Amino acid sequence: MTTGGSIQIPRRLPLLLTQDGVLLPGSSMRCSVDSAGNMELVRSRLLRGTSLKSTIIGVIPNTKDPAGASEELPALHRCASPAMIGTAALVVQVIGSNWPKPHYTLLVTGLCRFQIVEVLKQRPYPVAEVEQLDRLEELSSKAEFKEALGELSEQFYKYAVQLVDMLDGSVPAVAKLKRLLNNLPRELLPDVLTSIIRTSNEEKLQILDAVELEERFKVTIPLLLRQIEGLKLLHKTRNPKIDDDKRIVAIRPLRKLGGGAGKSLSLESGEDDDEDSDDLILLEKKIKSCAMPEPAMKVCMKEMKRLKKMPQSMPEYALTRNYLELMSELPWNKSTRDRLDIRAARILLDNDHYAMTKLKKRVLEYLAVRQLKNNLKGPILCFVGPPGVGKTSVGRSIAKTLGREFHRIALGGVCDQSDIRGHRRTYVGSMPGRIINGLKTVGMNNPVFLLDEVDKLGKSLQGDPAAALLEVLDPEQNHSFTDHYLNVAFDLSQVLFIATANTTATIPAALLDRMEVLEVPGYSQEEKIEIAHRHLIAKQLAQHGLTPEQIQIPPETTLEIITRYTREAGVRSLDRSFGAVCRAVAVKVAEGQHRDGKPESADVTDVEDRKANPSEEPRPRDISGPADLSLPPEMPILIDHHALKDILGAPLYETEVFERLNQPGVAIGLAWTPLGGEIMFVEASRMDGEGQLTLTGQLGDVMKESAHLAISWLRSNAKRYQLKNASGSFDLLDSTDIHLHFPAGAVTKDGPSAGVAIVTCLASLFSGRLVCSDIAMTGEITLRGLVLPVGGIKDKVLAAHRAKLKRVIIPQRNEKDLEEIPLNVRRDLTFILAGSLEDVLNTAFDGGFLCKRGQELLNSKL
Repeated sequence: MTTGGSIQIPRRLPLLLTQDGVLLPGSSMRCSVDSAGNMELVRSRLLRGTSLKSTIIGVIPNTKDPAGASEELPALHRCASPAMIGTAALVVQVIGSNWPKPHYTLLVTGLCRFQIVEVLKQRPYPVAEVEQLDRLEELSSKAEFKEALGELSEQFYKYAVQLVDMLDGSVPAVAKLKRLLNNLPRELLPDVLTSIIRTSNEEKLQILDAVELEERFKVTIPLLLRQIEGLKLLHKTRNPKIDDDKRIVAIRPLRKLGGGAGKSLSLESGEDDDEDSDDLILLEKKIKSCAMPEPAMKVCMKEMKRLKKMPQSMPEYALTRNYLELMSELPWNKSTRDRLDIRAARILLDNDHYAMTKLKKRVLEYLAVRQLKNNLKGPILCFVGPPGVGKTSVGRSIAKTLGREFHRIALGGVCDQSDIRGHRRTYVGSMPGRIINGLKTVGMNNPVFLLDEVDKLGKSLQGDPAAALLEVLDPEQNHSFTDHYLNVAFDLSQVLFIATANTTATIPAALLDRMEVLEVPGYSQEEKIEIAHRHLIAKQLAQHGLTPEQIQIPPETTLEIITRYTREAGVRSLDRSFGAVCRAVAVKVAEGQHRDGKPESADVTDVEDRKANPSEEPRPRDISGPADLSLPPEMPILIDHHALKDILGAPLYETEVFERLNQPGVAIGLAWTPLGGEIMFVEASRMDGEGQLTLTGQLGDVMKESAHLAISWLRSNAKRYQLKNASGSFDLLDSTDIHLHFPAGAVTKDGPSAGVAIVTCLASLFSGRLVCSDIAMTGEITLRGLVLPVGGIKDKVLAAHRAKLKRVIIPQRNEKDLEEIPLNVRRDLTFILAGSLEDVLNTAFDGGFLCKRGQELLNSKL
């Protein structure tokens, strides 16, 4: 409260303990209140009080306990002060919030100093009896006081005016500060100016503890001089030729007290501004030296000018600076030089990857053309194949071969186009897309980008990322790719994009049209064995700390793992199986090393037997037995059939083909899946009914149509092939229901390639003859009995080879696809090229499946 221009505070004050800084008389400060005592003070004193007296509190700086560990008043004493001194303050505003936890924010304005005489209570919040220290109206009236302080006061006032004159007078806050210097009593100036200039909490505590005015002026004058020197240095750094380049960094709004006793400003010194100015100069030099195109340079220079005029406190300052830093870090003109030694590239690719002839051939073609033409645009390749065949690792090897940087972008599940194109800078938290961010990461403009799982892109309300990729993957457009964040064109024509997918069915047609699709089929058994002994086993030994002297996995064991424990197109499950074997061996080796501090000796009986019969194969050692916990160093652990069963358990896949074809109405088809080729059994049965066809096995619409085509063709040719139902009628559906089932009902099946297998299965059912157990088939059928070509021939043939079948029926027009099948697989299989269903039936049954007329002709010839 004020009386007659003077400040009079109550004798008893509630105390607010704060870590937010030091409040001086005449200044304003926001205090965060979240401790129990302070919050109780706000609730009971400020929010419930209605008089002016209830809004005056004592503010005690808790700088010795910044973490707020103690709310007890005795813990807050300052060593420099014989008595605890605080600031009486008027609470101007109270703001409450519940996030992230309940707290209040107080806006307080300092009135005067006080000294604690006695602490009356500590709970629920501190209350103390205080003595007011500042009674400046009495001192100002004393002539002897003015005479003693006059010279010191004039010196202080001169420095204060000099400081204000160095600021930009056009700023309204500076003009108010000048009027404040002229109207405010000089005895109040040390507190007011100390709260404006940059000072530490310790320096403010010295001012607060300086009860005597003479001491207060003496402590404040060096602070003013330091501020003046800082501004002078800042002016010289910015523009040494212009003396009137004055700039205020940040000024808080002026506040008048109720009695005109004080006003508040805040000015940060030029120290941070000086550092920021140096950073901006370096940033501008970096932008000019990065050789970006002219349009991009114009945009950067325009943003740089805006940044120089922008106060640091503005939110847009950080956004603009981040944008300019990104622009300066992008590799506008930085590229790696390709290694164009084709021979070395061929050797490197062959060493890293076995098989994959088509992929390696395409890379060597690119290198050859790149050697003849330096400015060749990067191709857009798409590797399509089942998981585990090495699509991603091939991309990494290509980058290694070319000597380029490699960056992988996982697109699986991406459903926002901003992930590709970036966000516009008007949004909060905006950032560039993954393409631009990847270029910033690698630091070169011609890396190898692997767009992994491009077939698993999503689509949502935020846009279609597949559509955003159209510009990225179009060689005719990506030389001027525009990211929404950059808003300037960036040349992507030198980037080698490689996309990977398991299937092309889910890739939009427009996106698929922009890529060169290279099929990566699964591996044959021989290729898997070679890959295992070249790469997989050595990798697993290294990961498990084993050496070839400790473990041996012969090719026969590898073949057994492939055929009986894994059934896949790639080698991931095979790699995991080798890991399980290595872990089991590692346990035995580790236990042997800790037994008596040395490995066990070899079994004497085994040694004598080997000496007597040196040519005899050593007996398999069962590493699961308690006596064979370790082996001597010269005797590696041999993983054979017995050891494999102990480690991996019973085989997961047994040969069941021949057992399932022991009755009519069963045939073997071949199917393609994203995981590779698979054999597919087709089963049929008939029963009395009303001529209905039932299909089970979770079939798609195309496969259901193939089943209806098959039964229609057989009904129309029943007399020709002497097919009858149970009642002896050539109408196969007369009083007869047919049930077609495709086992593995949990797996969705679709596609036209099962048509020939369905016809063969139904022909077997109605003729009562068994289908040959060593034959599988694939092909689409027509209503006229033609066999049309299908896709995925290599994967399907490899599936038949894995199942140990001997013959495969394929459409005649798929003969060209046999060239892609490995030579050893072609030697093991017999291929029948069928142009019609008659060819299929004659091959699928022993002795043929001729029609009546054909049988008569055959008998006449005999």
